[in-house]
Amino acid sequence: MLGDELAKYGFGSSHPLNNNRMEAFWNKFKELVPDRSLIEIEVPTIADEETILSFHDKSYVDLVKQYSQLGSGYLDAGDTPAYKGVFEAAATVVGSSLKALEAVIERKKGSRHAFNPIGGLHHAYRGNASGFCVFNDIGIMILRARHKYGLDRIAYVDIDAHHGDGVYYEFERDPLIFVADIHEDGKYLFPGTGSREERGRGEAEGTKLNVPVAPGSTDIEFVASFKEVEKFIDGVAKPDLIILQCGADCIESDPLTHLRYSPESHKYASRSLHKLAHKYCDGRIIALGGGGYNLNNIGEAWTNVVLSFISEL
Repeated sequence: MLGDELAKYGFGSSHPLNNNRMEAFWNKFKELVPDRSLIEIEVPTIADEETILSFHDKSYVDLVKQYSQLGSGYLDAGDTPAYKGVFEAAATVVGSSLKALEAVIERKKGSRHAFNPIGGLHHAYRGNASGFCVFNDIGIMILRARHKYGLDRIAYVDIDAHHGDGVYYEFERDPLIFVADIHEDGKYLFPGTGSREERGRGEAEGTKLNVPVAPGSTDIEFVASFKEVEKFIDGVAKPDLIILQCGADCIESDPLTHLRYSPESHKYASRSLHKLAHKYCDGRIIALGGGGYNLNNIGEAWTNVVLSFISEL
């Protein structure tokens, strides 16, 4: 999923989540993958307000619209600034993630896998923005997969350096949404959540897996952690759909985090999940770019994800 409309989701050149991220990925992808015959490029699409309201509170959606027209202020405590058109930009992220879901479920042009580089806004809550995330495209996708397509068991895997709190807490009590999240320990990094003890609540206890890792962790620690995810997906989740949030801010030299993975971590995770998707859900897997604020890291990591999806099993 590529297009100028998606690139409009960004908060200016001085902000970590700026408008250059998609171009950085695409330039690196073209450099590393000269033969793109197996890749179908889709144009972005915008979600309507009713779709956004399937997850978000109306009062919050109205606030985003108001600030979007005003073009100033903050949508949270200070990380997520408003700008003119932010409502439409965020709605385009949602619409494009839903288009990826539709392509995979309905097998449009034979698709089994899809990637939205600007998707994965995992910090947004029903009633507020958080951590550069305005609308939670992941939560909306999960609800669409369930209510429109009748998929019961959905696995959400998050390898972004930050805990995906906006997804985790929304579905914390849902026994059929299986969340596996590897992230830098919340003692050291925003949003400060995602401890080992958070395993789901009520009848959903045990359907969630949080794996906090220490600052400075490398690929060695990542692979060991992802072995837990593999066991969780293979032994507990057995999903009808896999969603991967593949934030690149866990890679060494990201300006906002303290992990030291290489882009090989993304290759390992996406190859593993690709195999599990073909084992359990007829290949249905969707990747979302998530965070990442070192532009070179974004290009290499996300390219590894896409290449894993088009490789032979």
